[in-house]
Amino acid sequence: MKVLVTGATGLVGSALVPVLTANGHEVFRLTRSEAKQGNDIHWNPTSRDLPKARLEGLDAVVHLAGENIAASRWTKTVKERLRTSRVDTTKFLCDTLAQLQQPPKTLVCASAIGYYGQRGAEILTESTSPGTGFLADLCRDWEAACEPARKLGMRVVNLRIGVILSPKGGALAKMLTPFRMGVGGVIGSGRQYWSWISIDDVVEAIHTSLTNPGLSGPVNATAPTPVTNVDFTKTLGTVLGRPTIFPMPAFAARLALGEMADDLLLGSARVMPNRLSESNFHFQHPKLEGALRFLLGR
Repeated sequence: MKVLVTGATGLVGSALVPVLTANGHEVFRLTRSEAKQGNDIHWNPTSRDLPKARLEGLDAVVHLAGENIAASRWTKTVKERLRTSRVDTTKFLCDTLAQLQQPPKTLVCASAIGYYGQRGAEILTESTSPGTGFLADLCRDWEAACEPARKLGMRVVNLRIGVILSPKGGALAKMLTPFRMGVGGVIGSGRQYWSWISIDDVVEAIHTSLTNPGLSGPVNATAPTPVTNVDFTKTLGTVLGRPTIFPMPAFAARLALGEMADDLLLGSARVMPNRLSESNFHFQHPKLEGALRFLLGR
């Protein structure tokens, strides 16, 4: 297929592009920076600059672009940037695709398990109603921004991605230094569920979403074995061979990160990948310890 990828230089995109290429697909990168390769297409969502002629004849689009949700405290200005980079940008992209003479047949758009909000030990599936709070509202509106593509008849997959495990970035990369120093520990009560997924399985979930015509709508991209923060902490300590005796109380997390702490560290979401499992998806890393040992070479 001819596949257009936004956010191609990010954590997921940089892992996805080589896999798509290795599987025989021709990849085009939609980039905000200057085009460096023949298949690079420059765009500027802020100024509504996107050359429609370059998008004609594509088979599919993978939309991963969006500002890092955990880059800084969620001030009013940061929240507006996060919303703009996801909701407004997605709507602009989908509006543009809807105007093409030969639009793509498939759109895989990133979303997040933040859609479900803070739900304790409740088991969450793709049919679960949305939660409340900034992140839940953001994810709901992010997915709704794909409506122009749906109305056109495109098969749209909203991939609700969990906590991505990769030593190259994201939550795990930030945790490695304190844990290797022996100062890692449980966050808050430790009873909150963290629904995780390895970077390899995220990439394969995207590839499956592109190639499996039976998948559409929300698809949870999480491992089938979500764990509590206590279990995550103990497992990472075991894999690294380090103690985990320095807890971070909830008040300290909120003091350091503000509102973000409740949604990203202290909130609980026990998410199950029902749609992927029903499609006979094969997880390379279904269990946490095996995933961590593989990713960290331990």
